[in-house]
Amino acid sequence: MKILLSGSVAFDYLMTFPGYFRDHLLPDRLDCISLSFLVDSMVRMRGGIAPNIAYTLALLGERPRLWATVGEDFEEYRQWLESMGVDTSGARVIPGEYTASFFVNTDRMNAQIASFYPGAMAYAARLSLRELASDPPDLVLISPNDPGAMNLYVEECQVMQLPYIFDPSQQIVRMTSEELQKGMDGALALFLNEYEFALVEKMTGVKPVNFPGFSHPDRQAFIVVTRGEKGTTIYTRQNEYSIPIVPPVQIVDPTGVGDAFRGGFLTGYARGMDFETCGRMGSLAASYCLEQRGPQGHSFTPREFVARYRQHFDDQGRLDVLLGEKG
Repeated sequence: MKILLSGSVAFDYLMTFPGYFRDHLLPDRLDCISLSFLVDSMVRMRGGIAPNIAYTLALLGERPRLWATVGEDFEEYRQWLESMGVDTSGARVIPGEYTASFFVNTDRMNAQIASFYPGAMAYAARLSLRELASDPPDLVLISPNDPGAMNLYVEECQVMQLPYIFDPSQQIVRMTSEELQKGMDGALALFLNEYEFALVEKMTGVKPVNFPGFSHPDRQAFIVVTRGEKGTTIYTRQNEYSIPIVPPVQIVDPTGVGDAFRGGFLTGYARGMDFETCGRMGSLAASYCLEQRGPQGHSFTPREFVARYRQHFDDQGRLDVLLGEKG
């Protein structure tokens, strides 16, 4: 399956605060909040939602393609992704711009405060999916990006009849209810975490029971709602699946865990797995990420992945298909 990943490409600046953010928030002073946190450490790491997802897909033997705008400082990052098996031919350099940057501070209970500088991402709408008309992808993921680009890709996917997954997550607060509704109207699937899904429900009234994709009998539509340590819920037209977490060996850094989940899930989906298996693959990939620092700090071979999967779940041999790739 040819998977095209649109979304942010960024460098992540990860910081750790040795206390608790909550101890420094005054409920009666939130209108004039002014805080500075002295952090213990900071590292710069490769990140961005699209390459984070692509990285886990590539670890499992897929060859996903990025579709994003990047800065003049991207070349080393490009070489790294290509060496891992990611197709970066759709990553277009914007002259005179830096690659987007994500600054996140994590406290002792893994609460996070983050800021995002778009940089070259602000030009993402210059990339049109119509450029791919002669060799269209089998599946497009529309993940957080410049809002104008997200709206463009929704429209183009609908006009070109390209199956797409709508994953607005961090950009929900920048989108109108009409834009969210339009994104869902033609989507094959919706990916969100529990809080984000509640925001979408509040803004649009869409619940699992009335997701537009379920009204099309020719689509095998689905919704994936991740719930942190409570696991994941997958909704289809007929069923609801509860997917447990895979207990991590250690918890190091939550950054990029949701992206790793998507990479694991989409690998299963690309290989024709059932939804429960896809969800469990996502849960395992998420735990691998949680155990290391940064959204691309985890590493495994397909053989290691399958062996660990089978410590927790019975795949009835379905995952054997992975063992011929980078095993």
